[in-house]
Amino acid sequence: MNLVLRFSIWTVLALSVLTFHAVAGAAEPYVVKKNDTLSSIARSHGISVNQLLEANALSRSGHIRIGQRLQLPQRSARFGDVRSAPSPASPSLPAGLARVRVSPGRWDYIVIHHSATSMGNARSMDRYHREQRHMENGLAYHFVIGNGHGMGDGEIVIGHRWTQQLNGGHLASEALNARSLGICLVGNFDEQPPTRRQLESLNVLTGYLMNRCGISKSGVKTHQQINTVGTRCPGRLFDDQTFLRGLN
Repeated sequence: MNLVLRFSIWTVLALSVLTFHAVAGAAEPYVVKKNDTLSSIARSHGISVNQLLEANALSRSGHIRIGQRLQLPQRSARFGDVRSAPSPASPSLPAGLARVRVSPGRWDYIVIHHSATSMGNARSMDRYHREQRHMENGLAYHFVIGNGHGMGDGEIVIGHRWTQQLNGGHLASEALNARSLGICLVGNFDEQPPTRRQLESLNVLTGYLMNRCGISKSGVKTHQQINTVGTRCPGRLFDDQTFLRGLN
């Protein structure tokens, strides 16, 4: 191989590596779709509205239009994404779960939800529920299970509604909220099914809560099954029958 040919090959390889790193490190802009709002875009990407405004030099009263390209803040730097965090060999319940005192008969139902977003975490959900839904107690659910995009895949986060034994905020009926524990899995299960790790963690957590709170299998419901207002949550790709059959 002559010197010119060797130089050409190494030049192409070097440029390819540089191009790969440039593309991998670049943040893909988000293209605004019909019915998008600043709140819905921020929520689906695990960021706050203020951070979205700052990244695009928009005012709070500014409008967005279909086809507009919005820059998203780097989540890895600002929000501690853990996409590459290794998953444990088997799901385990978070420390402190058993230390909470539960009154006999306090809970009758366990209700399964999805976040309807491809990524997210308990902190971003809590912020959304406080700032946009104006919920005094923030995070509407008692537990959140991550999918690897914003939280570890299968990671279980305990919400303060469990630690303080507060009513949920995840159902349309206040009477049902007072009796129903809410578990939210991060993900849009109309587009992609839950991960294997999520389902394993959901099974372990639900089984624990059933035993701890004296809830029968008939008391485990999806949002769609129990809500007084029609909803598709937790999405068409959540196989509730297989999940329920797997409960002890």
